[in-house]
Amino acid sequence: MPEYTHLFPKNKKIGFVGLGISNLPVALMLKERGYYVTLRDKRVTEPVEGFNCIFGENYLKNIYEDILFLAPAVRHDIAEIAEAQKRGVYVTTEINEFFKRKKGKVIAVTGSDGKTTTTTLIYEILKKSGVKTLLGGNIGLNLLVNLEQEDKNTVTVCELSSFQLMKAHYAPDIAVITNIAPNHLDWHTGMDEYINAKKNIYRLMKNGLCVLNADDAVSMNFINEIPVETITVSGTKVLNNGVYFDNEAIYYDKAKIINCSDILLPGRHNRYNYCQAIAAAYGYTTKYIIEKVAKTFPGVKYRGQFIREVDGVKYFNSSIDSSPTRTAAALRAFNQRVIVIAGGYDKKIPLDPLGPLFEEKAKQVILMGNTGTKIKEILEKLPYSGIVTAAASMEEAVTTAYKAAKPGDIVILSPAAASYDMYKNFEERGDRFADCVGGLKEDGKSI
Repeated sequence: MPEYTHLFPKNKKIGFVGLGISNLPVALMLKERGYYVTLRDKRVTEPVEGFNCIFGENYLKNIYEDILFLAPAVRHDIAEIAEAQKRGVYVTTEINEFFKRKKGKVIAVTGSDGKTTTTTLIYEILKKSGVKTLLGGNIGLNLLVNLEQEDKNTVTVCELSSFQLMKAHYAPDIAVITNIAPNHLDWHTGMDEYINAKKNIYRLMKNGLCVLNADDAVSMNFINEIPVETITVSGTKVLNNGVYFDNEAIYYDKAKIINCSDILLPGRHNRYNYCQAIAAAYGYTTKYIIEKVAKTFPGVKYRGQFIREVDGVKYFNSSIDSSPTRTAAALRAFNQRVIVIAGGYDKKIPLDPLGPLFEEKAKQVILMGNTGTKIKEILEKLPYSGIVTAAASMEEAVTTAYKAAKPGDIVILSPAAASYDMYKNFEERGDRFADCVGGLKEDGKSI
């Protein structure tokens, strides 16, 4: 039997707190290999066959397991979990167990905006450069379940959220911090905790490289604490030791790497994403490969993704945009004012920046979800010169946009909020938008 199957002694009882794409595949794998596995989740749901299931309000009562895997969104300092850890229960995560056992290198990306695109770009550059590579963390494969695919020649590219980094005990070989802006303040105790979680990406590094955004003041406050070599990226200044861009090209140490016109993805924010990806991957690749990726990479699903053109109107899906800064980047990718569908679950982050942003970049705002009323109040106070409309569903929002749009217009779903008020996740929200756009008829109704 392969070495990776013996993750723990066979007499250990293993519990998983929180179901989902991080925990459930690992639980299934360990059960198949003969371990006694318990599933615990606060949500009341149907029992999973073959497992001891503890669901509902008392999901953390009587923790008897020897090992607990926490899902990313489960805090490690919940009283029952903290008490179990004091009693000697080993508390861990999928990411920690992968890092503990991996044989190759890891490039990890975190930040408030752009981390998924940056992570995917690094992966695409490595793959096209002939490097054996895996993509995981917040996106891609479950890395622990796929541990047998990894060896000493592998470079794993890993997107890490603040939730995952809060519980991190291992460091990557190359760390990338895209930027730091308010996010997930409904989960973190405050901005200080959020920032400290992000810092965990470099705190345990002993060698390697850290990539920082020189144009982001919060990130640059870290520079004197980082224990390894640091390289910066910029879109505002020429760097003697770094990656930067102007209106014409992207440069590394003042040598041109690619023309900006070669980049298929629109927007200034994507130039930052490319700079960060180049800084992290350049030791593995060539200018030719980077140019090839730039000319062909269409973007990541749900992140400014082009869906369809109907009657001269282009529709874009940026359902991943769960904060005002992400929405700002998405809207500023276009050289015109757009029709934007916004609003969703309230993460308790400041929404006031949406006022001037929508005045600058949105000719019409269609609001839905829990934050719709808050955004409407912000726009009324401004006051906003465009049109504000409310919608009770995605179908109504898309239909409203279709009826308002004229040839040459752009309609974009960019919520500036999470999805949990109406949808399971941003993917489900984005898929619903795409379905509604795909079903548009000439009469403006969706099917």
